[in-house]
Amino acid sequence: MKSKIDLKLVLALTGVALIWGTTYLGIRVAVSSIPAWYVTAIRQTIASLIILIILIKQKELKWIGWSNLKRQILLSILMVVIANGMTTVAEKTIPSGLTSLINATSPLLVFLGCVFLGIQKASLKGFIGVFIGFLGIVFIFRDGISDLLEPGYRNGILSLVIAVSGWTIGTIYSKKHSGKPQYIFLNLFYQFVFSAVVQLGLALIFSGKADISAWKTESIFAAVYLAIFGSVLGYFCYHYALKKVSASEVSILTYFNTIIAIFLGWLILNEHVDLDLIVATVLIIAGVFITNYKRKAEEKVIIGNK
Repeated sequence: MKSKIDLKLVLALTGVALIWGTTYLGIRVAVSSIPAWYVTAIRQTIASLIILIILIKQKELKWIGWSNLKRQILLSILMVVIANGMTTVAEKTIPSGLTSLINATSPLLVFLGCVFLGIQKASLKGFIGVFIGFLGIVFIFRDGISDLLEPGYRNGILSLVIAVSGWTIGTIYSKKHSGKPQYIFLNLFYQFVFSAVVQLGLALIFSGKADISAWKTESIFAAVYLAIFGSVLGYFCYHYALKKVSASEVSILTYFNTIIAIFLGWLILNEHVDLDLIVATVLIIAGVFITNYKRKAEEKVIIGNK
């Protein structure tokens, strides 16, 4: 029997590439007047409410059990509180394009992690890709290592390192312990509710009482956009795709996110894009492509069950 194209998977993968490419711009606009942890708290609170309404309307809101709750809390800590939260913190002092570029290294770390855990076989091609990708990172800082002496820039880079680490571990764990696709929204609801509470606590600790009068209208709209598209639609597409294809294949979409984010940062925020950044982007994307590419990878991505 001839295999059919899995249209839902194609839409999910496209959604991940396009939606998360725009979220870097959204985060940068949001943190321009709203403290980072308040942005994340608002984002996940709105996302939780949207998903709650969907679950109630579809009569799918239910208790998931202590075992699954622990799993969702761990994923929430890794992929929402740490990865999303620290990326938001970083964009307070780091341009959106550079943030997306450093986050683009996560597929390389996913490959190394999968090899280390025995989930994926080691290959010379894979390690060559990792080497090329990390050359891109070296290229970014080759003339600007002194910039790390500036506290804001240094803290932003450190925040990104933590964010990428959290996302990498969460991606590997999510694929290894994935559940059934029909529970995606229910699991995300528990993840977002937990992260909203934690991030609100972090906002109160690091930023104190919210001064809403100082928040700009465009920042508020950006936070709402991040909730609806970045959290609800983006995470749904991402987790759905992980049920169908490998973690490495889903992570390949990172280089589409990067190109979109750099372009939007340059077009809308007037962020500086020089030759060094372009070369670094090419090296990192090439490294990710080489590491993850397989001759029949495209067929695996778009073809579903017979």
